[in-house]
Amino acid sequence: MDSNTLYYSLDLVSGSGHALNGEQRAALQTSLVLLKKNYKFNRVMFWGKILGIKEDYFIAQGKGHDELKDKQFLYSFNCMEWHLLPPADDAMLGEVSRAAKGRFMGDPSHEYTDYPLKQEGEEAAEAVELIKVTEERRLAVTVHLIDEEVSVVPRGAFNRTHLGLMNTNRCFEGLSHAEAGKLENFLHFAKPKKLKKKLIQEQADLDPSVDFLDPLSDDVPKGQWSLQLENASSACVLRSLLWTGLTFYHVPMTPQHGYVYFGYGCKNLDLPFML
Repeated sequence: MDSNTLYYSLDLVSGSGHALNGEQRAALQTSLVLLKKNYKFNRVMFWGKILGIKEDYFIAQGKGHDELKDKQFLYSFNCMEWHLLPPADDAMLGEVSRAAKGRFMGDPSHEYTDYPLKQEGEEAAEAVELIKVTEERRLAVTVHLIDEEVSVVPRGAFNRTHLGLMNTNRCFEGLSHAEAGKLENFLHFAKPKKLKKKLIQEQADLDPSVDFLDPLSDDVPKGQWSLQLENASSACVLRSLLWTGLTFYHVPMTPQHGYVYFGYGCKNLDLPFML
Protein backbone atom coordinates (compact mmCIF):
# COMPACT_ATOMS: atom_id res chain seq x y z
CA MET A 1 0.00 0.00 0.00
CA ASP A 2 1.15 3.49 -0.87
CA SER A 3 2.90 5.39 1.90
CA ASN A 4 0.88 8.53 1.07
CA THR A 5 -2.39 6.83 2.11
CA LEU A 6 -1.01 4.57 4.82
CA TYR A 7 -3.43 5.48 7.64
CA TYR A 8 -6.49 5.24 5.39
CA SER A 9 -5.38 1.96 3.81
CA LEU A 10 -4.58 0.19 7.09
CA ASP A 11 -8.09 0.90 8.36
CA LEU A 12 -9.60 -0.76 5.28
CA VAL A 13 -7.68 -4.03 5.79
CA SER A 14 -8.06 -4.11 9.58
CA GLY A 15 -10.95 -6.57 9.22
CA SER A 16 -8.36 -9.34 8.83
CA GLY A 17 -7.32 -8.83 12.45
CA HIS A 18 -3.90 -7.33 11.79
CA ALA A 19 -2.96 -3.74 12.46
CA LEU A 20 -0.11 -1.45 13.54
CA ASN A 21 -0.05 0.54 16.74
CA GLY A 22 0.14 4.32 16.80
CA GLU A 23 3.88 4.42 17.34
CA GLN A 24 4.57 2.15 14.37
CA ARG A 25 2.24 4.13 12.11
CA ALA A 26 3.90 7.42 13.05
CA ALA A 27 7.38 5.98 12.51
CA LEU A 28 6.43 4.59 9.08
CA GLN A 29 4.82 7.84 8.02
CA THR A 30 8.14 9.62 8.61
CA SER A 31 10.71 7.00 7.63
CA LEU A 32 9.09 6.04 4.31
CA VAL A 33 9.30 9.65 3.15
CA LEU A 34 13.01 9.72 3.98
CA LEU A 35 13.44 6.32 2.34
CA LYS A 36 11.97 7.63 -0.91
CA LYS A 37 14.32 10.61 -0.88
CA ASN A 38 17.51 8.77 0.09
CA TYR A 39 17.13 5.92 -2.40
CA LYS A 40 15.58 8.11 -5.13
CA PHE A 41 12.49 5.94 -5.53
CA ASN A 42 9.50 7.15 -7.54
CA ARG A 43 7.13 5.52 -5.06
CA VAL A 44 7.50 3.80 -1.71
CA MET A 45 5.03 1.19 -0.48
CA PHE A 46 4.53 -0.43 2.90
CA TRP A 47 4.58 -4.08 1.85
CA GLY A 48 3.77 -5.79 5.14
CA LYS A 49 5.02 -7.50 8.26
CA ILE A 50 6.45 -11.01 8.66
CA LEU A 51 6.09 -12.34 12.18
CA GLY A 52 9.12 -13.90 13.86
CA ILE A 53 9.77 -15.61 17.19
CA LYS A 54 12.20 -13.00 18.57
CA GLU A 55 11.47 -9.99 16.35
CA ASP A 56 9.13 -9.08 13.50
CA TYR A 57 10.24 -7.90 10.07
CA PHE A 58 8.60 -4.78 8.64
CA ILE A 59 8.93 -4.78 4.84
CA ALA A 60 8.94 -1.77 2.50
CA GLN A 61 9.03 -1.72 -1.29
CA GLY A 62 10.60 0.99 -3.44
CA LYS A 63 9.71 1.40 -7.11
CA GLY A 64 11.52 3.08 -9.98
CA HIS A 65 10.50 3.99 -13.52
CA ASP A 66 9.04 0.56 -14.33
CA GLU A 67 6.46 -0.42 -11.70
CA LEU A 68 6.83 -4.13 -12.40
CA LYS A 69 10.55 -4.70 -13.00
CA ASP A 70 12.27 -1.83 -11.20
CA LYS A 71 11.58 -2.54 -7.53
CA GLN A 72 13.58 -3.20 -4.37
CA PHE A 73 12.67 -4.54 -0.94
CA LEU A 74 13.90 -3.34 2.44
CA TYR A 75 13.33 -4.59 5.98
CA SER A 76 13.34 -3.02 9.42
CA PHE A 77 12.76 -3.98 13.05
CA ASN A 78 11.70 -0.57 14.38
CA CYS A 79 10.11 1.06 11.28
CA MET A 80 12.91 3.63 11.27
CA GLU A 81 16.19 1.97 10.23
CA TRP A 82 15.92 0.17 6.88
CA HIS A 83 18.22 -2.42 5.29
CA LEU A 84 18.20 -3.57 1.66
CA LEU A 85 17.29 -7.17 0.92
CA PRO A 86 19.42 -9.02 -1.65
CA PRO A 87 17.66 -9.80 -4.95
CA ALA A 88 16.33 -13.35 -5.11
CA ASP A 89 17.66 -15.57 -7.93
CA ASP A 90 17.13 -19.20 -8.90
CA ALA A 91 20.14 -20.44 -6.94
CA MET A 92 18.91 -18.72 -3.79
CA LEU A 93 15.42 -20.12 -4.30
CA GLY A 94 16.80 -23.66 -4.45
CA GLU A 95 18.96 -23.26 -1.35
CA VAL A 96 16.15 -21.76 0.73
CA SER A 97 13.63 -24.40 -0.34
CA ARG A 98 16.01 -27.15 0.85
CA ALA A 99 17.42 -25.68 4.05
CA ALA A 100 14.86 -23.28 5.56
CA LYS A 101 12.03 -24.82 7.56
CA GLY A 102 9.65 -23.62 10.24
CA ARG A 103 8.96 -20.09 11.44
CA PHE A 104 11.22 -17.07 11.13
CA MET A 105 13.45 -16.47 14.14
CA GLY A 106 13.68 -12.69 13.81
CA ASP A 107 17.48 -12.68 13.49
CA PRO A 108 18.90 -11.94 10.00
CA SER A 109 22.19 -13.70 10.84
CA HIS A 110 20.51 -16.93 11.95
CA GLU A 111 21.63 -19.87 9.78
CA TYR A 112 19.49 -22.74 8.51
CA THR A 113 21.36 -25.93 7.62
CA ASP A 114 20.26 -28.72 5.30
CA TYR A 115 21.40 -32.15 6.53
CA PRO A 116 21.04 -34.62 3.63
CA LEU A 117 20.11 -38.23 4.37
CA LYS A 118 23.00 -40.70 4.51
CA GLN A 119 23.13 -43.21 1.67
CA GLU A 120 24.65 -46.68 1.59
CA GLY A 121 27.27 -47.90 -0.86
CA GLU A 122 29.79 -45.89 -2.84
CA GLU A 123 27.80 -42.67 -2.68
CA ALA A 124 28.10 -42.62 1.11
CA ALA A 125 31.88 -42.31 0.87
CA GLU A 126 31.66 -39.07 -1.05
CA ALA A 127 31.83 -35.85 0.88
CA VAL A 128 28.37 -34.40 1.38
CA GLU A 129 28.17 -30.63 1.07
CA LEU A 130 25.95 -28.98 3.66
CA ILE A 131 23.77 -26.11 2.52
CA LYS A 132 23.64 -23.14 4.89
CA VAL A 133 21.28 -20.22 4.37
CA THR A 134 20.99 -17.10 6.47
CA GLU A 135 17.59 -15.83 7.49
CA GLU A 136 18.16 -12.63 5.55
CA ARG A 137 18.36 -14.65 2.33
CA ARG A 138 15.30 -16.64 3.35
CA LEU A 139 13.44 -13.38 3.98
CA ALA A 140 14.40 -12.10 0.51
CA VAL A 141 13.12 -15.30 -1.13
CA THR A 142 9.88 -15.36 0.87
CA VAL A 143 9.04 -11.75 0.06
CA HIS A 144 9.87 -12.37 -3.60
CA LEU A 145 7.60 -15.45 -3.79
CA ILE A 146 4.67 -13.76 -2.08
CA ASP A 147 4.97 -10.73 -4.34
CA GLU A 148 5.22 -12.91 -7.45
CA GLU A 149 2.32 -15.22 -6.63
CA VAL A 150 -0.34 -13.15 -4.85
CA SER A 151 0.25 -9.42 -5.40
CA VAL A 152 -2.94 -7.95 -6.87
CA VAL A 153 -4.03 -4.85 -8.82
CA PRO A 154 -7.43 -3.97 -10.31
CA ARG A 155 -7.84 -4.14 -14.07
CA GLY A 156 -6.94 -0.82 -15.69
CA ALA A 157 -4.90 0.56 -12.78
CA PHE A 158 -1.68 0.23 -14.82
CA ASN A 159 -0.92 0.59 -18.49
CA ARG A 160 2.02 -0.33 -20.67
CA THR A 161 3.79 2.21 -22.86
CA HIS A 162 5.11 1.60 -26.36
CA LEU A 163 8.56 1.13 -24.81
CA GLY A 164 7.29 -1.73 -22.65
CA LEU A 165 7.38 0.23 -19.38
CA MET A 166 4.55 -0.25 -16.90
CA ASN A 167 3.22 2.93 -15.33
CA THR A 168 0.26 3.89 -13.17
CA ASN A 169 -2.78 4.79 -15.25
CA ARG A 170 -3.67 8.38 -14.37
CA CYS A 171 -7.05 7.98 -16.08
CA PHE A 172 -8.05 5.07 -13.85
CA GLU A 173 -11.11 6.03 -11.82
CA GLY A 174 -11.74 2.65 -10.21
CA LEU A 175 -13.94 -0.33 -10.92
CA SER A 176 -17.68 -0.07 -10.63
CA HIS A 177 -19.47 -1.92 -7.83
CA ALA A 178 -20.59 -4.59 -10.30
CA GLU A 179 -17.06 -5.03 -11.70
CA ALA A 180 -15.54 -5.15 -8.21
CA GLY A 181 -17.62 -8.23 -7.44
CA LYS A 182 -16.02 -10.28 -10.23
CA LEU A 183 -12.67 -12.01 -9.78
CA GLU A 184 -11.67 -11.61 -13.44
CA ASN A 185 -11.33 -7.85 -12.94
CA PHE A 186 -8.34 -8.32 -10.62
CA LEU A 187 -4.90 -9.15 -11.98
CA HIS A 188 -1.63 -10.59 -10.73
CA PHE A 189 0.94 -7.80 -10.47
CA ALA A 190 3.73 -10.01 -11.81
CA LYS A 191 5.16 -11.20 -15.12
CA PRO A 192 2.33 -12.98 -16.97
CA LYS A 193 2.63 -16.75 -17.27
CA LYS A 194 -0.75 -17.88 -18.64
CA LEU A 195 -1.63 -15.01 -20.97
CA LYS A 196 0.16 -16.44 -24.00
CA LYS A 197 -1.47 -19.83 -23.44
CA LYS A 198 -4.94 -18.44 -24.12
CA LEU A 199 -6.71 -19.30 -27.34
CA ILE A 200 -6.47 -16.82 -30.21
CA GLN A 201 -10.21 -16.22 -29.95
CA GLU A 202 -9.84 -15.29 -26.27
CA GLN A 203 -6.87 -13.01 -26.94
CA ALA A 204 -8.85 -11.11 -29.57
CA ASP A 205 -11.18 -9.75 -26.86
CA LEU A 206 -8.31 -8.35 -24.77
CA ASP A 207 -7.10 -4.75 -24.75
CA PRO A 208 -3.27 -4.87 -25.09
CA SER A 209 -2.83 -1.62 -23.17
CA VAL A 210 -4.42 -2.93 -19.96
CA ASP A 211 -4.88 -6.72 -20.39
CA PHE A 212 -1.22 -7.72 -20.22
CA LEU A 213 -1.37 -9.46 -16.82
CA ASP A 214 -2.87 -12.75 -15.64
CA PRO A 215 -6.36 -12.51 -14.06
CA LEU A 216 -7.01 -14.14 -10.70
CA SER A 217 -9.89 -16.11 -12.20
CA ASP A 218 -7.35 -18.31 -14.05
CA ASP A 219 -5.60 -19.44 -10.86
CA VAL A 220 -5.43 -23.14 -10.08
CA PRO A 221 -6.81 -24.53 -7.82
CA LYS A 222 -10.06 -22.61 -8.00
CA GLY A 223 -11.26 -21.10 -4.78
CA GLN A 224 -7.93 -19.86 -3.46
CA TRP A 225 -9.23 -16.28 -3.27
CA SER A 226 -11.88 -14.90 -0.91
CA LEU A 227 -13.71 -11.88 -2.38
CA GLN A 228 -15.89 -9.82 -0.05
CA LEU A 229 -17.48 -6.39 0.14
CA GLU A 230 -16.91 -4.75 3.51
CA ASN A 231 -17.58 -1.44 5.28
CA ALA A 232 -21.19 -1.32 4.06
CA SER A 233 -20.07 -2.39 0.56
CA SER A 234 -17.81 0.66 0.29
CA ALA A 235 -14.63 -1.43 -0.07
CA CYS A 236 -13.80 -4.62 -1.95
CA VAL A 237 -11.45 -6.90 -0.01
CA LEU A 238 -9.57 -9.91 -1.43
CA ARG A 239 -7.79 -12.42 0.80
CA SER A 240 -5.40 -15.11 -0.37
CA LEU A 241 -5.85 -18.61 1.03
CA LEU A 242 -2.56 -19.76 -0.54
CA TRP A 243 -0.43 -17.22 1.31
CA THR A 244 -2.66 -16.59 4.31
CA GLY A 245 -2.17 -13.04 5.52
CA LEU A 246 -2.19 -11.31 2.12
CA THR A 247 -5.06 -8.80 1.98
CA PHE A 248 -5.95 -6.58 -0.98
CA TYR A 249 -8.43 -3.71 -0.92
CA HIS A 250 -10.05 -1.51 -3.54
CA VAL A 251 -12.58 1.28 -3.08
CA PRO A 252 -14.98 1.13 -6.07
CA MET A 253 -15.36 4.27 -8.20
CA THR A 254 -12.04 5.60 -6.84
CA PRO A 255 -8.40 4.86 -7.77
CA GLN A 256 -7.67 3.75 -4.19
CA HIS A 257 -6.23 0.23 -4.04
CA GLY A 258 -3.38 -1.67 -2.44
CA TYR A 259 -2.32 -4.84 -0.67
CA VAL A 260 -0.45 -5.74 2.50
CA TYR A 261 0.85 -8.96 4.04
CA PHE A 262 0.71 -9.82 7.75
CA GLY A 263 1.74 -13.39 8.45
CA TYR A 264 4.39 -15.98 9.24
CA GLY A 265 5.77 -16.21 5.70
CA CYS A 266 4.63 -19.82 5.27
CA LYS A 267 2.79 -21.07 2.20
CA ASN A 268 -0.40 -23.09 2.68
CA LEU A 269 0.61 -26.23 0.79
CA ASP A 270 -2.47 -28.10 2.04
CA LEU A 271 -4.86 -25.76 0.22
CA PRO A 272 -5.77 -28.22 -2.62
CA PHE A 273 -6.96 -30.73 0.01
CA MET A 274 -8.91 -28.10 1.96
CA LEU A 275 -11.04 -26.83 -0.92
